[in-house]
Amino acid sequence: MNRRPAVSLVILLALGLGLLLGGCGSDSESSESSTLRGNTSSFPDALDPALALTQEGWSALWNSYIPLLTYPHAEGAAGTKLIPGLARALPEVSADGLTYTLRLRSGLRYSDGTPVRASDFRASIERLLELNSGVSGYFTDIAGAERFAETKRGGIAGIETDDASGLIRIRLARPRGTFPYELATLAAAPLPADTPAEDLSADPPPATGPYEIVSVRPGRSWEYRRNPEWEANNAELLPQLPDGHADRIEIDVVSNADTQVAEVERGEADWMVYPPSADHLADLKRRFEGTQLIETPLIGVFYFWMNTTEPPFDDVRVRRAVNFAIAPEALRRIYAGLMEPLQQVLPPGMPGHEEFKPYPHDPQRAKALVAAADPSEREVTVWTNNFPTNQEAGEYYAGVLEELGFEPKLKVLDTTNYFAVIGNLNTPNLDTGWGNWLLEYPHPNSYFEPQLTGGAINETSNYNWAQFDDPALSAEVAALRREQLGPDQEAAYAELDRAFMREAPWAPFGQLTLATFVSARIDPDEVIVGPVYGQDLASFDPSE
Repeated sequence: MNRRPAVSLVILLALGLGLLLGGCGSDSESSESSTLRGNTSSFPDALDPALALTQEGWSALWNSYIPLLTYPHAEGAAGTKLIPGLARALPEVSADGLTYTLRLRSGLRYSDGTPVRASDFRASIERLLELNSGVSGYFTDIAGAERFAETKRGGIAGIETDDASGLIRIRLARPRGTFPYELATLAAAPLPADTPAEDLSADPPPATGPYEIVSVRPGRSWEYRRNPEWEANNAELLPQLPDGHADRIEIDVVSNADTQVAEVERGEADWMVYPPSADHLADLKRRFEGTQLIETPLIGVFYFWMNTTEPPFDDVRVRRAVNFAIAPEALRRIYAGLMEPLQQVLPPGMPGHEEFKPYPHDPQRAKALVAAADPSEREVTVWTNNFPTNQEAGEYYAGVLEELGFEPKLKVLDTTNYFAVIGNLNTPNLDTGWGNWLLEYPHPNSYFEPQLTGGAINETSNYNWAQFDDPALSAEVAALRREQLGPDQEAAYAELDRAFMREAPWAPFGQLTLATFVSARIDPDEVIVGPVYGQDLASFDPSE
């Protein structure tokens, strides 16, 4: 099944990523006339909600497109809880887990004045399948959707709507406990039914949120204005969502990192969409930490993967040895202190996370395990990318393997094609390397299924870089995925975390903390960092 591409997630980290989130409630007093200006290292992957697959794309669209379900504008674990968006309430789910019933709020309008109709949801799901969106796999379990995805004809029989009552009833072909979270993705946000099935990034479709994108210069800049229908209709109907402060928001692509920092320091830009580079971070921490520099943990995991299908890493003793040999504090220093040590699959903030540290740093125990395994293959290729901290982490890892008696060869790729190369099983010498996974959506399945189950291993676009295939564990993941997430399921995912780490296909080493640099006129206490969609432009108050 298709998943949010990890390549785009890690490229974002390689370039840097800003995650800002803001206050809730519809307060007309916040709508003062003002302009917010930001700078960014690169243009989003898409400004069409059906096609955006990266955190920066989702951040750019969050305050414009509202799905049937969404998340609170809050930080940490509070920001991972599902709440109604354009729907009146969370879905009613049938006992067999196959039918989801929702009702659209009455009176909503798009930014062009068109009424929002229940049938728009069906048309929008059909549109993303026609576009072969990278998240199409989220919706192919809807009855009839897989056939529609193949033929692009006949509509999706499993989506029933009634515009008069706002009814939306979705029938699945098989139970899918992750489905409520997939309904909350921006790709599922309703658009007018006549929205053409083509990439509209240069002229984004009408919006339901507080801001609409009104001007796009691809590769150079984009601009928001207040959605005229927000105050007139939608704000009153969606009181759980923020109004925002600025009347106008402009974001320019500025490729030079020195210029980005200087613009914010001078107040010419209100924030950097991407965090400062490592070269600037130490100085900014010294001068602005706690004031204009905001540090926030991501819900994600950084790790070294090991190819479990070939020697020497087909021996669990060798994989455990690698885990014992790695010193998380050394990697924390490499990442300039913006890395909290971690030794498990599920990071803090993810449902099902229960902290445990199965592999305390113990080089002597690591060497003893390697000696007992006595692997016949000692030459290994270590893969990483050329973003400075990731390259340094790869160099450190190669040194660890050398200390264990291996003969590592470091292979450093450009960040832009790193995951395409290691995700192609025809690439020779895919022995071990650097990897990470950020929040796809706040359900623990999104960490296990695409990265650690046999069914996820693909010839190309493979994200199970360890090529790990334990049939019993894969079956447990599949069984849990059919159930709605609750306390019992979270406990089961916590046990799965321990079970996978006993097999040690990875050597997890940390959870990244990202830095956001804002100008002196932005109140840092109002800037909250959300775990799912990233920057909430509504949280920035540019008033002086």
